[in-house]
Amino acid sequence: MAKDTIMLCCAAGMSTSLLVTKMQEAARNQGKDVEIFAVSASEVDHELANKSIDVVLLGPQVRYMQNDFKKKLAGRNNGADIPLAIIDMRAYGMMDGAAVVQQAYHLIGK
Repeated sequence: MAKDTIMLCCAAGMSTSLLVTKMQEAARNQGKDVEIFAVSASEVDHELANKSIDVVLLGPQVRYMQNDFKKKLAGRNNGADIPLAIIDMRAYGMMDGAAVVQQAYHLIGK
């Protein structure tokens, strides 16, 4: 089991799949033990119920859902909120996996 878990969320779970691949490659190159996966917004509740998630990153196209996600993630990390952010638009557009991994680790304080 990976030490850290990063969940990406977008409208259908597909637009972030290439970014996930780039992030996994970057994390591997950095020697990080991490599970990175993408889901659609409709799958989030299922994943939260079945996995320990360390950070959630939203695709820019679902930024409007941020407040709903804040409510879902409240108190789920041993009483604390799971960190949440919108994926940096430039990093998303460039499919810069290393930058998004860095953004995620910054949010979880590593």
